[in-house]
Amino acid sequence: MVLGLREFISFFKADSTIQIDVVSAYFLQILIYGIISCTYFFEIRPALLWVFVPIIFLVFLNELWRNIGHPILNISLLVFGIGYTLVPFLLIIMLGNLSEEKHLNFPLVLGMYLLIWTNDTFAYFSGSLFGKKALFSRISPKKTWEGTIGGVLFSIIVGLILAWTTNELTLTFWLVSALIIAPTAIFGDLLESLFKRSVNLKDSGSILPGHGGILDRFDALIFTVPFYYFWSLFYLEFIAL
Repeated sequence: MVLGLREFISFFKADSTIQIDVVSAYFLQILIYGIISCTYFFEIRPALLWVFVPIIFLVFLNELWRNIGHPILNISLLVFGIGYTLVPFLLIIMLGNLSEEKHLNFPLVLGMYLLIWTNDTFAYFSGSLFGKKALFSRISPKKTWEGTIGGVLFSIIVGLILAWTTNELTLTFWLVSALIIAPTAIFGDLLESLFKRSVNLKDSGSILPGHGGILDRFDALIFTVPFYYFWSLFYLEFIAL
């Protein structure tokens, strides 16, 4: 989460117009994570969650003392960067504790990863073998409709396998999960490509040799988790009765 925020901030290091307060960004991200985690995992009163609202406004006031141009732009990117890197990783942890029936939580988390990996892997191979028509040529010329369709189809197949091997979660759950995860994983990849293209970067970082940075490796996951989490929550609350 912190490394992802670091990479996001580094997108703008060559832009003299944008000057995000790095200390405020890390402080606010870790503080919000700590408050939500304590409330969620240690049963501290949920009303304490609202404490981060005045703290956010105090961080905004910091722009007064910094006296740097374009404060609205700096604050907007700071808040977006924190949300983009904080919320998905927090939801991954919360997903592992979503159901009161503890034996369901491991299949929920593992199944999500398997569907994301399946989509990424087979979208790549399908696109390499059959790809002709670009999906978003202005953002990612190598992504094709054929690869996208291949990723979705193989995700559905893995969804069927998960339904067969995890008796606690139904075929409906896994098929809908596959149909949610496949397109959102693709959109997450495209969104990350859009960010990098807008700041003329090839990779978000170099922390993983040959694979780029944290945001490069988790781009699909970051966009997928919110949709999958709320589908899982909806299913457990209203369908799996």
